[in-house]
Order: sequence, then structure tokens, then C-alpha cells
Amino acid sequence: MKSSASKKSLRIERVFSDAKVKPFDQIEWDKRTAEITDDAGKVIFKQENVEVPKSWSVLATKVVVSKYFYGEQNTSERETSVRQLINRVTRTIADWGVKDGYFSKEDGETFYNELTWLCVNQYGAFNSPVWFNVGLYHQYGVGKNSAKGNWFYNRKKCVAERAATQYEYPQGSACFIQSVDDNMESIMHLAYSEAMLFKYGSGTGTDLSPIRSSREKLSGGGRPSGPMSFLKVYDQVANVVKSGGKTRRAAKMNTLRDWHGDIEEFIDAKQKEEKKAWALIEQGYDGSYNGDAYGSVMYQNENLSVRVSDEFMQSAVDGKEWWTKTVNGKPLQKKDASTLLEKIAQGTWICGDPGLQYDGAIQKWHTCKGTEPIHSTNPCSEYVFLNNTACNLASLNLMKFKREDSTFDIERFKAAVRIYITAQEIVVDNASYPTKEIAENSHIYRTLGLGYANLGSLIMSYGLAYDSDEGRALAGAITSIMTGEAYEQSARSRPPWARSRATRMPGARAWPSRSRRTTSIPCSG
Repeated sequence: MKSSASKKSLRIERVFSDAKVKPFDQIEWDKRTAEITDDAGKVIFKQENVEVPKSWSVLATKVVVSKYFYGEQNTSERETSVRQLINRVTRTIADWGVKDGYFSKEDGETFYNELTWLCVNQYGAFNSPVWFNVGLYHQYGVGKNSAKGNWFYNRKKCVAERAATQYEYPQGSACFIQSVDDNMESIMHLAYSEAMLFKYGSGTGTDLSPIRSSREKLSGGGRPSGPMSFLKVYDQVANVVKSGGKTRRAAKMNTLRDWHGDIEEFIDAKQKEEKKAWALIEQGYDGSYNGDAYGSVMYQNENLSVRVSDEFMQSAVDGKEWWTKTVNGKPLQKKDASTLLEKIAQGTWICGDPGLQYDGAIQKWHTCKGTEPIHSTNPCSEYVFLNNTACNLASLNLMKFKREDSTFDIERFKAAVRIYITAQEIVVDNASYPTKEIAENSHIYRTLGLGYANLGSLIMSYGLAYDSDEGRALAGAITSIMTGEAYEQSARSRPPWARSRATRMPGARAWPSRSRRTTSIPCSG
């Protein structure tokens, strides 16, 4: 007779893998050299005799080997095969799922085979921090004697606490949104938490509007530095802490609201620095990505976006005046809205910054309106949610679901959605986060970002124009199927320890739906 726990666990249907042949044994493998050169032909990365699936492109080989393989080159710890990389991640996630009661040991093995098959055949992929960090501790024993790690949610104690080591609870989310308050402790703590995020390969966004402008007064006398001064500090933190310990620069977003006293300086910031770099290049300094010219100017490690209201945009259209104000809401300076918008457009044309975030539309589409307003986004702006939250991402390769007869395989697509969204759900409570608040909010809201890649290729393969009603209809249909299946599977795979209402935090309400989750934390303890 099955236990009550096993009755509630997920059943994993085998759709992609073979019950008799392991996923790694179903494909042909190749030995290659992964080599990357700069514009001048100088070798900047090279690893020989690397084992990769024969079907993988040269570009995929270069990216995966140079970016995601663990270990120092020319040492025994260095990964030399895609088998090792994928097994490190999928084996760990499957084992977590069994440990946490998502599924039985038998179904856990099926889940491992399905997820492995999807990854090795390029049907889908996780965000970078998963490949950087997951499985290092559990498969290789990395970090067992390290210093303390970041924060994870202890489900038995119903509170977030520091991990004893750095990789037992690996950072698995790519996208973070953090808050900052108008005091030095908060301002500098943000620099610390950003550094920890960059170390493990993630990106972060923060709205700097709570920080008083340089035109306001300090309670103890004098003038504040303003957000632009502290932005220089954050910029340099991002500059020196490489993403995931690799050569890639950190990913970072900073926003400022249209009413802020320093909004014009914020708008002008990057275009002024861009012109400085041009001047240095004219004098013979290296203008390449890592050259002296851009390395000598500020704000090169972050995206800047103005958080604009509907009122501001309407004022710009109507040619009306626009008043900036203090962080306490008192009028500060009169500006011309259309002039500010023109400056934003000039900056975007010159150097790509600042961008625009339409606050009115964002709040209208807010999925958790009963909490607080949305203030900022992650660096790429696909994660638009509450402060002090995180989102782990995965992406499905749409072209893999197009059959030989040109039809789109909806059932296999839905099956892949179920596997990946379950894996993402499992990662949430087995991961760590840079602050206690983010760890607890991640446990509560469990924000997951499942998307797709190769939409343009799929549309073109059907002979449809990218900007066409037919193309949009196809994209809408696929998105609807993905969203519906992901929500349904997420509801099915709700953490087993959260299904029982017997043991919860005092005063906690029932476990909320994904779109309306509250700050009440179900507890198993």
C-alpha cells in the first residue's frame, strides 16, 4: 500500500528518454577543441580534447566550454565533457526533488532522464547561475570547507539563515531586484549584496529614487551626495567582480523616477561618459571592449532607465512644465517635460542609455497588486516584480518542437514545460540568496521565469513576416500554451511540505496562489 506522501507526489511521464538506454548513450559524441580569439586573432580561451554532442554547433561548444565548465584549466578538477556539466546539474536537481518529496525515487529517476535528455539535445536550458553553481557541492564536494555562504530558507525553522558553506545551497537565480533606503547603511549594504550576486553569476536591478538628490539637505546640515555619486561606487563594484568568476562583466540595472531632483544628471550621465571615451580613442587609446578608453570612464557596467509616469509622458506631448521634487514630495525645480524626453532620446541614440520603463503600464499589469508597487526590473527588464525578490529562468528551444511535416508538436512542448517548471520549482528552496529578505520572499512568491528561444527562426521557417498578424498569432498561441501548462504544473508541484496546513507560522493563512501570494509562510517543522 502506498503511503499518503507517495500518493501526493508527482508522477513523471516518460516522453523523451528511453527506459532502457541512458540519455547520454542515445546520441553520438565528438572530441573538439574549444577556442575563442579576439578581433586581432589572439587566443583568449582554448581547451582541447573536449567531449561534446556531435550535433552541437561550434558556437555552442565555445560558449558552454568557456563559460560553464567548472575548474581551473589543466587540473584534474576541470570538467572535460558536456556529460559532466549536464549530469552535475540534472542529477542534483532530481536528487533534491526526491529528498523534498516532489516525487518517488522511481519517478525521480525518470525525471532525471527526461531533464537530461532535454538538456543534452538542446531542447531547453537553465539560466547561467544554475550551470555555474548547481551540483558543485553535491557531485564534486566543492566548498565543503569554505566560509559561510549566502542565505537560504530553513523550512524546519521557518526562517532564512546563512548557509554553512558556499555551494551546499547554490545561487540558482539569474534575476534579482533589490531595494535601497536613504541612509548610508542601506546604500553600502546594497554594494555588498550586489557583489555577492555578481560573484555567483547573477544580475540585479535597483530603483535609486529613495536616495535624496544633491539639491536637498541633510538633517545634520550640508548637502547629500545624491544617487549619481553612489552609482559610481556601484559601477566599480560591478567592474571588479566578474560574473560567475568568469571574464564577463556583471549585469546591472539602475532606474530613477521622472520626478527625482537629479533626473537630468541621470539622463545625461552615460552620454557624457561616452563622449569622454570617444575623445580618448581619438588620442590613440584602445577603444575595444576591455580597452583603456572605456575602462577609464564611468557607468559602463550598468544599464540606466528612467522610470516614467503617464503624467510625465502626457506633459511631454503637451509641452507642459514638469516639476521635480524631494524624496518627501516637496516641489524642487521646474523642468520642461518635452526637453527631458528629447534628452532621453539623444542618450539612447548616442550610447543606448537611458532606456524608458513605463511605470503606469507596469502597475496596471502588476500580478500581486495587494503587496506593494513594482519599482524596478532586472538588467534585461524581463523580470518585472517586487523589490527584494529573485527569479530563476529557463528557456525552451521552439525549433526543436517543429516536426518534419512542419506541424508544431504541442504535446511534446507541454511535456517539456512540465519538466522544466518542476525543476525550477525544486531549485527555489534549495538555492541561496544574498540577503535574508530575498531568501524569504523567494520561498513565498517562488517566481519562475520560463520562456522560449528561436521564435524568430520558427516564424521565418513558416514563411511568415516577423512583424505580421500571423507571426503574432503564432507567438501568442505558443505563449498561451506554455503559460497555461506552466501554471497548472506549478500548482501540481507545489512543495509537498506546503500541502499540509497543520504546521504553519502562527497566524499564517492558507498557501496562496502564485499570482496572489502573501507574506504568510507555510512551515514544516
